[in-house]
Amino acid sequence: MTALVGVGLYTPAEAARLLRIPAGKIARWLRGHEVKGKWYDRLWRPQIDLADGKVYLGFRDLMEMRTAHAFMQAGLSAIMVRRAIDEARNLVEDERPLSTKKFFTDGRSIFLEIIDESGDQRLLDLFKRQYAFKRIMEASLKDVEFDGAAPSRWWPVTKAQKILIDPERAFGQPIEADSGVPTAVLASAAKAEDSIEIAAKLWQVSVPAIQRAVKFENELLAAA
Repeated sequence: MTALVGVGLYTPAEAARLLRIPAGKIARWLRGHEVKGKWYDRLWRPQIDLADGKVYLGFRDLMEMRTAHAFMQAGLSAIMVRRAIDEARNLVEDERPLSTKKFFTDGRSIFLEIIDESGDQRLLDLFKRQYAFKRIMEASLKDVEFDGAAPSRWWPVTKAQKILIDPERAFGQPIEADSGVPTAVLASAAKAEDSIEIAAKLWQVSVPAIQRAVKFENELLAAA
């Protein structure tokens, strides 16, 4: 398990809870699947392989999945997303290029942020190999903190609500940022004690920390 520190560990069900994407779809995209006799390769190789035949995600996989799904929601097919990943992998020099800051979408195609020979920032259309100005694009991962080009931490609600997903802490499970305790643990304590105040005393955290954790976990349950 020490090898997973800084990587994160999520089952498709746990990823589905956080990303609000069906777990079956996540598993198919990362395992590959067959439709009407035709085989579709997985979108990319997951970070984690526990050699038990099951699919697991790391934090980077979580962010890659989030962006890939956003592209598909914008009207792009899984085949187009796979093509973009394949072409961008070498250009970005990253196995999971969609989860870098360099990707943007306009809902019709996927673009890679580059610097041209004159030093101007432009966007390369990976499918048509044409350029478009950056002004029509927006970053796809606004609530993510980056270490260089790679995502490092995710605030799944808003930063002000102090719920954090950090692969360096609690194996990437959602934590209440002030205390560092997983939100599931704090919410379970409040439920078991039937009191936010008692749970706060037992875990030596503030009452607002318990309230934030309970609110976050309840929202996840409501969205499931």
